[in-house]
Amino acid sequence: MENILEKLRQKGYKITPQRRAVLDAFQAFETFPTAQQLLTAVRKTHPDVSLDTIYRNLALLTELGAVHEIRRSSGNVYELATGGHHHHHLVCTKCGKTECIDMCPISDAYTKEAEKKGFLITGHIFEFYGLCSDCRKKENNNR
Repeated sequence: MENILEKLRQKGYKITPQRRAVLDAFQAFETFPTAQQLLTAVRKTHPDVSLDTIYRNLALLTELGAVHEIRRSSGNVYELATGGHHHHHLVCTKCGKTECIDMCPISDAYTKEAEKKGFLITGHIFEFYGLCSDCRKKENNNR
């Protein structure tokens, strides 16, 4: 987490108690928390923090690459970008289960095509949507 705090300082952002509390709140979760779950965790030490404050901090941390926002139809979840390894996610469209996959389908061809158009790619978000094994089993049992 110190690298995230240092990144914030380098970009000129203050390390506010609320911002630190949002980062600390991620430690309470083994999986991907929602903004509401982060709010509940933050309110244990900062009872006056609003959901708007959580969303503002998540937006900033996402913009800086310190947090990944994973879009799900049942509501977005967040992941602290620790470890520094680039990866993507599998998202179940039925139950919302989300898992990391340690591969990236993006090839140099995309970068080259973008450069032809004068575009510099600085990042990307890529999630695979489908059915997890549990939901597939349930669906097959209902047939």
